[in-house]
Formats: sequence, C-alpha cells, structure tokens
Amino acid sequence: MKHISLVVLLATLLFLPAFGQDFVPIQFEEYKLSNGLTVILHVDRTAPTAMTYIVYRVGSKDEVPGRTGFAHFFEHLMFEGSAHIGRGEVDKLISAAGGINNASTSNDRTDYFFKVPANQLELALWIESDRLLSLNIDSLGIETQRKVVKEELKQRYEGKPYATLQENLFRQTFAGTPYEWTPIGNPDDINRATRKEFLAFHRKYYLPNNACLAVGGDIDVEQTKRWIEKYFGPIPAGPPPPRAAVKITEPTQETFLRVEEKTTPLPALIESYLTVDQRHPDAYALEFLGAALSTGRSSRLYRRLVDQDQTAIMAGSFPFTLDQAGMFAFFVIANRGVDIETIRKAVHEEIERIQKEGISDEEFRKLRNTKETEFIRGLTRLDGKLSSLAYYALFHGNANLVNEEFQRFMAVTADDVRRVAATYLRPNRRNTIIYPVPENPSR
Repeated sequence: MKHISLVVLLATLLFLPAFGQDFVPIQFEEYKLSNGLTVILHVDRTAPTAMTYIVYRVGSKDEVPGRTGFAHFFEHLMFEGSAHIGRGEVDKLISAAGGINNASTSNDRTDYFFKVPANQLELALWIESDRLLSLNIDSLGIETQRKVVKEELKQRYEGKPYATLQENLFRQTFAGTPYEWTPIGNPDDINRATRKEFLAFHRKYYLPNNACLAVGGDIDVEQTKRWIEKYFGPIPAGPPPPRAAVKITEPTQETFLRVEEKTTPLPALIESYLTVDQRHPDAYALEFLGAALSTGRSSRLYRRLVDQDQTAIMAGSFPFTLDQAGMFAFFVIANRGVDIETIRKAVHEEIERIQKEGISDEEFRKLRNTKETEFIRGLTRLDGKLSSLAYYALFHGNANLVNEEFQRFMAVTADDVRRVAATYLRPNRRNTIIYPVPENPSR
C-alpha cells in the first residue's frame, strides 16, 4: 500500500495545473500604529496557541568595520531584561507560561519570537514591548553576553573542519561591501566596544518605525489590537535609521583563495558567483537552477561527481539572495586522493552544459512540482506564515507578496533557467576557494 500511495502522489504532482490547486492564499490584516510600527494579524485556529514575531530591519550589513557583530550581540542582549523584567527573567516567564522563545540574526535583519498558549498572548506582547522600550543595557549584562558570544564562537570554530568556510565565502564574494563579514562578527570588535556604543546602536535601530510585529494563531483579533495599542502604542518613534549602501561593481576577473587548516580532512572546493538581490525577477529562476544542480540524488552535480565519477562525497550548490546583493555558490568535498582541479573541471562542465543545452521538459516539470510542494508546505506552519508576512512587509513594502510569490515561481520557464546560468555563472564573476588537505596535519 505504501508503494501505491507514493506512485499516486508522484503522479498527482506531475500533473498539477499551472498555478496549483493546493495553494490557499493567507488571510491577514495589516495596519500601522501612530509611531510607525507595522502590525500584521493572522488567525490560525489549528492549535490553541498564539505567536508573536517581531523583525527589526538591522543586521550585520548595518555595522561598520571595526565594530562588527553588534546585531548578533543584541540577539543575546535582548534577553537580559528591561525596566520591568529582571535579569534572565524573559526565559523564565515564557517557560512558566508553557511557551518557547528564540531569536536569530542575518545580514539584513534580526528577529524574535514567542510561542505561547493562546491565553498567554498578553504576556508575550508585554515582554516584547518592554524590552523594545527599556532594554537593560548595563555593564553586567554586556560582560555576561560577551562571554556567551565567545563560547558560541569557540563551539563553532574550534577544531571544526571547514569552520571558516562561511567567513571566507562572504569576504571573497562581497569584498569591499558591508556584506563581506558574517553576522557573528569579530569577537575583538565586541570586546573593544563600550556601553555607550551599545546604547547608541539600540537607540538607532530598535525603534517601532524600524520593525514589523506579526501576531497569529488562535487569537481574538479585536482584543489583540487593544493589547498591541496598550503596550506598543506609547513607544516613541525615532529618526529613520540610516541605510547601508551596498555598491556592487561588475567583476573583471576570477579571484582565488587557498585556505590551509590542520583540521581539513578531505579536499574541498567552494566557488561563488555574484548574482542579484532578493527583489530581482531573476532570483526565482536562480532558485530553479540551484535545484537542478544539487537537489536530491538525481541532481546533476550529485549524479556526476558522487555517483558517476565517484570523485566526491558531497556536491551541492545554492542561491543566496540578500537585501542588496546575491550570490550563487557551489560546495564540493572531494574523495581522498582526488585532485581539486578534477572536481573543479567537472563542476564547470556541468555549468556549461546547462548554459548551452538548458534542461529537459521532464527535468523542469519535476523541478517545478518540487518547488510548488516546498512552497506550499513552508506556509502551513504558523511560524512560516508570520515570518514571511513580516519580512515581506518590512523589506518589500508588500505583505501580500506571501500570496503573490507563488505565481512568480510558477511563471519561471525552462529557458529562464538556462538564461540565468549563462548570465551569472561566468568566469569573471567567479570566486574560488580551496581547502587542501595539510601535508603534515599532526604539526
């Protein structure tokens, strides 16, 4: 019976109509408070829970050389307490209410969420508003979080193979721009920073007019509006934060970087190409290109390097779009004894094959159906819906893009995939990083 069900599922996916019958537009209400805070409400009664998700338009891109890691540092500092919440009490209050919380930082944004039983929504809104208005930024909290960040860096980098990959990838690809450092930043920058600098960063970016609050779940909409006005309405707006200018110039030649580390167990190749930002129409076709090259065992890179040539144990690619830039990257770990140039040549051959021949109708149909399934599945969870709504509202000025993007993906053609490969994956746009195996790893 399992085999029959799988066959039926695959057949159904292969013959879905152009815009899919399973996609149900997300219903939401959007409005602004007088202080500029964008608010989005979404009712989802599949579980007796409620969620608050707030995103601030500040990430590592908004930092300056010599003072990196500030956005990520605040991801930790926001749990230190506020005028009416004691040190370390945020986690305790939410946990005692039966909820969970977390936060994350990227190059362009920092976000925080609380997920609680529906009857604890007011508590979550109060905590979020209090730390926006009156975050406790004192010397003890700063020193505490400095130690936390140092330990995080130690766990991430110490003795880990390819641990510097992301750092080198961004530095090589986006050299000379605010995207050249990663969100975790440089620990020396955080160590040198003063309390005055942290206070200034919070005042500059943690503003209601620089944020979007999305609230959803099993909520009473009118009551939720009253709570939001009560707790967030009195918070004053501030001057619009300055926006970092990212100037990307057309590269004229390929760059190379060789990274020799004692912990490298197998040769690795990383190549990246400058592409487009997240608003560019070609971003959708680049997603399809990434899937064609490396999604699943039937993808071109896996089939060629892992199955056919058996020169690699891992081969993948991915598009990565940002607010003001983008890249398309390849990552291959070679088998022991395989020369990096061998796998590099194979990757280039697969790129050239798509550039010249494109992809078949059958291959494209599978890619399209997979993308359709992924997109719809990604919006079935409450956190996926709220984060998408808030992100589109704050960065695109259009929360309804959560419903419109589906058609944009489905409008991509097979020729678009070939065209973006030919347009962006050119040698002059390429940045190559290699991790050779050390000759004397014990030393």
